[in-house]
Amino acid sequence: MKKPLVSIIITCYNLGEYLEEAIDSIKEYPNRDDYEIILVNDGSTDTKTNTILESIVLNDKTIQYINQSNLGLAKARNNGIKQAKGEYIIPLDADNKLRPEFIGQTISVLDNNKNIHVIHGNAQNFGNKTTIWKSKPFYFPEMLLNNYIDACAGFRKSAWERLGGYDENMPVMGFEDWDMWLRMGNAGCKFEYVNEIFFDYRVRDNSMLADAWKKRKVLLDYIFNKKELKHLGLFREFVIDNQRLKEEPSFAFLIKTIVKKVKRKLHF
Repeated sequence: MKKPLVSIIITCYNLGEYLEEAIDSIKEYPNRDDYEIILVNDGSTDTKTNTILESIVLNDKTIQYINQSNLGLAKARNNGIKQAKGEYIIPLDADNKLRPEFIGQTISVLDNNKNIHVIHGNAQNFGNKTTIWKSKPFYFPEMLLNNYIDACAGFRKSAWERLGGYDENMPVMGFEDWDMWLRMGNAGCKFEYVNEIFFDYRVRDNSMLADAWKKRKVLLDYIFNKKELKHLGLFREFVIDNQRLKEEPSFAFLIKTIVKKVKRKLHF
């Protein structure tokens, strides 16, 4: 079997009931030699999930399996990517589904554009919502305010290596991908947006992302206090203030705000 071009990293914590759907969605891609599946069990505790995982490992020898104690999402993804043989990586949450076209697009775009490091697209919501979620091209002023590039994107393993992987010290899980995209953008990585549906996102109650949004301020303080991102934190505040100016168009308000923030940053 030749070396795969793409390594698809599935991370699973107590989501066994959805796992077979995720794996089946990958296998719809026609050329099996192009990809490998690495399944990381992040210390699942429920019996159903572990029974399903054991069955998958027993019956599908093509899937590389990593069984670890509960170390968190970033560590689970990093451990999977460390074992990846592919030049390109696609992370997939165990409760979502991958469109086969995305595998082909990842290979095509990254093979033919050496200056592109990340490819991303849209998602079809299912479960509690059935709407289409649309991403858009990477643009720093907008990405500083909200993340609109899902973790389910294709990227070069070399870019991940250059940044040292996902941050394993995030105070709350859920914004690991946002942090990664900001650090990639700051490091000069180029993003390619394709206006197509690349994956299916399961909208459900009590998801990790919902919990992360409740603790958004803690996460943002952590992300934008990183040495390499501090300057972006200041830029982010200016962008927010500029939006307020649209509601309160006062030049004096802008000057006052900038002076206050600069003094605070310089500890005056």
